[in-house]
Amino acid sequence: MDASSATTMALRVSSSSSSSSSSASFKPNKSLPFKFSTFRPPPQSTPFKSLKYIQTPPSSNPNPLKHPPPPPQNPGSASPFSCSALTLSSQTSELVPLKLQTLISEFQSLPEPIDRVKRLLHYAALLPPFDDSGRVDSNRVMGCTAQVWLQAEMDEEGKMRFVADSDSEITRGFCSCLVSVLDGTSPEEVLRVKTDDLSSLNVGLPGAQRSRINTWHNVLVSMQKKTKALVAQRQGTPPFEPFPSLVVTAEGIQAKGSFAEAQARYLSPDESKVVELVNVLKEKKIGVVAHFYMDPEVQGILTAAQKHWPHIHISDSLVMADSAVNMAKAGCQYITVLGVDFMSENVRAILDQAGFEKVGVYRMSNERIGCSLADAASSPSYMGYLEAASRSPHSLHVVYINTSLETKAYAHEIVPTITCTSSNVVQTILQAFVQVPDANIWYGPDSYMGANIRELLHQMTKMTDEEIAEIHPKHNRDSIISLLPRLHYFLDGTCIVHHLFGNEVVDRIKEMYCDAYLTAHFEVPGEMFSLAMEAKRRGMGVVGSTQNILDFIKQRIQEALDRNVNEHLQFVLGTESGMVTSIVAAVRSLLGSARSGGAEINVEIVFPVSSDSMTTSSSSPGLDSVKVGDVILPVIPGVSSGEGCSINGGCASCPYMKMNSLASLLKVCHHLPDEINNTLSAYEAGRFKLQTPNGKSVADVGCEPILHMRHFQASKKLPEKLISQIIHPSGDGNSVLLN
Repeated sequence: MDASSATTMALRVSSSSSSSSSSASFKPNKSLPFKFSTFRPPPQSTPFKSLKYIQTPPSSNPNPLKHPPPPPQNPGSASPFSCSALTLSSQTSELVPLKLQTLISEFQSLPEPIDRVKRLLHYAALLPPFDDSGRVDSNRVMGCTAQVWLQAEMDEEGKMRFVADSDSEITRGFCSCLVSVLDGTSPEEVLRVKTDDLSSLNVGLPGAQRSRINTWHNVLVSMQKKTKALVAQRQGTPPFEPFPSLVVTAEGIQAKGSFAEAQARYLSPDESKVVELVNVLKEKKIGVVAHFYMDPEVQGILTAAQKHWPHIHISDSLVMADSAVNMAKAGCQYITVLGVDFMSENVRAILDQAGFEKVGVYRMSNERIGCSLADAASSPSYMGYLEAASRSPHSLHVVYINTSLETKAYAHEIVPTITCTSSNVVQTILQAFVQVPDANIWYGPDSYMGANIRELLHQMTKMTDEEIAEIHPKHNRDSIISLLPRLHYFLDGTCIVHHLFGNEVVDRIKEMYCDAYLTAHFEVPGEMFSLAMEAKRRGMGVVGSTQNILDFIKQRIQEALDRNVNEHLQFVLGTESGMVTSIVAAVRSLLGSARSGGAEINVEIVFPVSSDSMTTSSSSPGLDSVKVGDVILPVIPGVSSGEGCSINGGCASCPYMKMNSLASLLKVCHHLPDEINNTLSAYEAGRFKLQTPNGKSVADVGCEPILHMRHFQASKKLPEKLISQIIHPSGDGNSVLLN
């Protein structure tokens, strides 16, 4: 099971069904514009009476969804709930918790799933008719298997009014229950309810409980989003500006915002450049391996060129070296690497390990192409971190793949080391604790990923043994509690891209995109990680590698196509913006393969970038510029010009990756072979001639942690050689041979 599966299970956490409330007396309200008949349960089914719609005070307007909003209040109000009209009445402060607890008790009293479903169907009959004019995309609830529509309005007394409907009777029952609990209450009460409060509503047929829970949660989240918007409207608070986005349909692409326009510009590449590249690749038998985070112009050209030359591969860093080996086996004489330097180093080393020493490997710049995360792993503070690990008994260093070969080699001589990816890091750590129960595990260098791993494992301590066993069959609650104190992570390493997803960005996602699909790389800060994990509980999110994110988006689109109803799917892209090229290509392929005359599916990819950010452009004269490698890039500050890097830290697009330009790729390809003039000597990914402090080859020692990881991927166990190194360390990455 990969990290994506692990995070799914780690979120199945037991939670309290109670909701916080102030201590105040409860008085039922007297009237409601919707007339419901009282449902009376069968005498033999339960001692509880069915939850009735507790009515709200009379309103001068017969339809709460039709009256115009009152005039805006003072925009300078400090709090979104500062208006006296929105103050929670002491008579209703316990109304929602009481109704929610009554509903939970009612369903928990029914021991058989079929009885709970029947009760839902009774509630579905209580739901008033829904006006056909409300069945529009803006009222759709995303993430539900069935079609669900929700309308919300704030009445003249500041109370929330909801109406809902679905094309599924069971889902109508869910909507009826939630409307009965939240209709006529204050905005504070609506926003106070947590998705965890609904976990005890154990409703659904066997095998379908998770999708049913997702329905409860997603309808609630939509109610809360609409409530926030109406409060802001009533207060006169200016709404957040939407993030830039790309909307992909079967007919084409629409860009919203300047940053999205910059991304979209190269999704339909210059055909002459595609032909030029394909011709030179074929003529000289050149393979291309590129990372997902590549510049959109380069990715657009490469994606189009793939149709004419099979030896082009765009992927995450782990697969790049494997693809290079396959290209060498197919007869490629050169491999061009579009990525940062540690990626070309790994490609060179793995090709040598596979016996392809004569295949040339070339970078895309004559200067260093760095990486903030890899740099952190080569710092003195990281070496000090490893020295501390070497002094602890039975230590294992789990190092992220996105580090240099030199770092892996030096680390392995200090403490036994295995490489990991964002997809397999959780399973690697859990398996290590199985094979060495008293191990001390030291993860690095990404601080955010380390904190997120610890948080995920902490959530597992609240799961049942059966749920934990689905993640790893050899673990239970006691073992997870036991290992947590011996899991360490480096505190001073971040990726410049994923550092962006904090501060204002998270606040805007909560406000405007809480009902969208949230995707997050495992390297994002904790706030974004928590948001995506909560969304994952509702079937609305993914946390993992770039490949996990791409697979999740494809799966949700395929599900929408299978449902064959008109839908607008919105995905927040919580990783580097360069991913969009591969995502758009996959989306267009799926939508293009759908049968003609089918439903209209719109897919919106949202770029969550900071409003104080900046972008770079190669075609805007007259502006201040910066030099990144051999490329001169003018800097365009401000939202109106585009958003790339935030002055608070973090970039939507990696400036190091953007050193891999199309011009550089064509230059390298046209100059190959470079046997006479040595024009490309600075571009070649040379072999490590350095030796470790113990006199061994950096390339040989640095590859060993990667080979340990490959063994784990194949067998689901750490290799015995590594286990021996952990239990009997010699200080040089090798085990002590015992007589």
